[in-house]
Amino acid sequence: MSKKKNTEIKEEKTEKKVEKEVKKEVKKEVPQDEEVLEKLKKENEELKASVAKEKDDYIRLMADFENFRRHSAEAKLELVSTASADIIKGLLPVLDDCERAMKMLNDADDKVAVEGTELIYNKLMSFLKTKGLEMIKAKDEKFDTDFHEAVAQMPVAEEDKKGKVFDVVQTGYTLSGKVIRYAKVVVGI
Repeated sequence: MSKKKNTEIKEEKTEKKVEKEVKKEVKKEVPQDEEVLEKLKKENEELKASVAKEKDDYIRLMADFENFRRHSAEAKLELVSTASADIIKGLLPVLDDCERAMKMLNDADDKVAVEGTELIYNKLMSFLKTKGLEMIKAKDEKFDTDFHEAVAQMPVAEEDKKGKVFDVVQTGYTLSGKVIRYAKVVVGI
């Protein structure tokens, strides 16, 4: 039995030795695992920060592109609007000539010429109205510097006509609500 006991004791000692060595190895590995875990956590945080930065950059880039697209569309619209305004401004002297011709022809006896001139004037005016042109009403209106340009002053006897437009020298026009030519008027004082 003593041999058996000795063997058991030896086995027990061997088991204890092995157990101690395993514990040492585990203790060695645990700090390494913790270091790796910390390293991975740090790397994970860095990657999250990088992804957040890239996402923010992407959103900003998309917003910049949307602003660029909107500004480009506005610029194109402004260009078309400016071009049409220039063309319409160029046609205003033709309207003035038609108005003068109609005034002169009303004094004459030629009804055909009056009708022809009125027809041309009305067609041109109706086309320009579809493009946004409006005549500025001035005669007997209160003088308004936003729409009228005073070229002369005329003394008037009636008190209610003072500060009002007495006569229109040149018709004014607005295009889509913006004044493209002020009405040149004579103001009563």
